[in-house]
Amino acid sequence: MTTSPTGRRFPAEFEWGAATASYQIEGAADEGGRGPSIWDTFSATPGKVVDGHSGKVAADHYHRTAQDVAMMKDLGLHAYRFSLAWPRIQPTGSGAFNPEGLDFYSRLIDDLLAAGIDPVVTMYHWDLPQALEDAGGWPVRDTALRFADYARKVVETYADRVTVWTTLNEPWCSAYLGYGSGVHAPGRTDGAEALAAVHHLNLAHGLAGRAVREALGDASTLSLTLNLHVARPDDPESPADLNAVRKIDALANRAFLNPVLDGYYPADLLEDTAAVTDWSFVEDGDLEITHTGLDVLGVNYYATQRVRTFTFDHERAMADGHGASAASPWIAADDVEFLAQPGPTTAMGWNIDPSGMTELLVGLSRTYPGLPLMITENGAAFADTVTPDGRVHDEERVRYLHDHVEAVGAAMDAGADVRGYFVWSLMDNFEWAYGYHRRFGIVRIDYDTLERTWKDSAYWYRELLRTSTVPPVEGASELA
Repeated sequence: MTTSPTGRRFPAEFEWGAATASYQIEGAADEGGRGPSIWDTFSATPGKVVDGHSGKVAADHYHRTAQDVAMMKDLGLHAYRFSLAWPRIQPTGSGAFNPEGLDFYSRLIDDLLAAGIDPVVTMYHWDLPQALEDAGGWPVRDTALRFADYARKVVETYADRVTVWTTLNEPWCSAYLGYGSGVHAPGRTDGAEALAAVHHLNLAHGLAGRAVREALGDASTLSLTLNLHVARPDDPESPADLNAVRKIDALANRAFLNPVLDGYYPADLLEDTAAVTDWSFVEDGDLEITHTGLDVLGVNYYATQRVRTFTFDHERAMADGHGASAASPWIAADDVEFLAQPGPTTAMGWNIDPSGMTELLVGLSRTYPGLPLMITENGAAFADTVTPDGRVHDEERVRYLHDHVEAVGAAMDAGADVRGYFVWSLMDNFEWAYGYHRRFGIVRIDYDTLERTWKDSAYWYRELLRTSTVPPVEGASELA
């Protein structure tokens, strides 16, 4: 891959930040009155997470917030996007709230503000209280109602200091990976449940969005973060491959964008999935609630997909052992094949294609003109190594960030209203089913000592924030 030219300058008001998630960094899973989450249960289930890792300690952010906020200030972050752990604030997902949990985030918010860093709060980043999963989880309507109660409490608690509220992070993952393929917590594999979860997550967003706007009025900035998919046809001239793109777009993108921004579910999605569910879980008035609109759309981008249509032979798949071995997150899309793509990949096996980010942002700006956009996650996992001098020379990550920041600038040149960029992630963390075997951070965590070490990418990012100008890749190791 050829690195784009350097030296692009961003507007002074462009917001630069970093992002994390509660279960991935906090640790202290059994402290401070926190209740168990679905990720505690999933991680404790043999075979679900590599090497039986869990977020019990993670990066120990719970005990090291002052150190970590000081590090953020040294980096020059304008904003810090973090998530609240629902089971830390409300241990069972209903009933009494936990004062220790509320106080923990209150201190974090105060520390951020004192450091001149804007707190950007995500209400939910996948750690559902286990008690709610035991009662049915996201496929059950009551979970959305319980989320509304929780959302109202946290907004009222922090409204005097927080104005930017993201309701959900990547509901696609919560619904399809948690209830469709089962590779994420809670590990269920039922297509109808996955689609019910899609709707109840959309409903939860709408209810929480109402709470934000009632508490803050015009001062509120309401957001939703989606991992929108950039699917491209294997053969752009093939109607069948174009239809494969349409199916993926309906399941991954329009299943969330349309109810939130347009007030309906796309007809082709309902038709594609009619054999799986009749969508009777959508009740009268629900789409008025989901249709909250947004003040800014959070976009998480990592890679693209190349798809084509093929003939799915169910009997042969079952005979080969493939039909029962792994469920698909792509409900009612058994005829869509995801193809390997040429070029470099990250340690996750994801292709590196900054042009997909530009394509996505420009496409969104044309579909929803006037809707501000924010890159709420973008980053890469690589096999970082520590050199004898104690440094991490992660040139691959520096190059990745350089090229994707350039891609954001290209989208802005094309008219996309992009307001900011949050690198994923501030620090190495518990990477879900991969445990601690994937490192996304610009700051390295030594999981034996919990020592924080800036990687070259952190020094490169600090220079970008200091100057609002994209630094070259070459020489990043000399910025320390």
